[in-house]
Amino acid sequence: MERISFDIDDYERRVRSKPCFICAIVAGQHDSKLEQIVAEDDENIAFLSRYPTLPGYVLVSPKHHHEHVVDDLDEDEYLRLMRMVRRVGRALQTVVPTERLYIASLGSQQGNAHLHWHVAALPPGVPYREQQFHALMAENGILSWSLEQAVELAGLIRAALAADGTN
Repeated sequence: MERISFDIDDYERRVRSKPCFICAIVAGQHDSKLEQIVAEDDENIAFLSRYPTLPGYVLVSPKHHHEHVVDDLDEDEYLRLMRMVRRVGRALQTVVPTERLYIASLGSQQGNAHLHWHVAALPPGVPYREQQFHALMAENGILSWSLEQAVELAGLIRAALAADGTN
């Protein structure tokens, strides 16, 4: 996939001035169809990133607006969320060639405060200097992709989740 530049200043203005994008997705009111939902249960939701830096970039979040990884969830809620993170990661690895699976909780109280985990597949062959945080940073460009590609990828991830069948 082709990498395109990302306007980080515009993005920062948007996330700091608009309502929570994850709450909007949960409510069915998100403004990008690229954020295809790949998994969902009563408590948690997983969807494709609108701004992927790697092929197969998924965000996993509780549906309820929590902001702190270890303070806002009780142990059982945390473990159920992490179970979804694991299942999505396993499914992602079956769909997208993966040298390393990255899982990180990112966000800020100043923008994107809703707790979420980034699950991203690093493809084989990426030069070492372009791996790890470099690979996750939108400032280094995002992938140019279409709605058709997002729908196809989401369908493949859903099928891999269904075939796995584990909790």
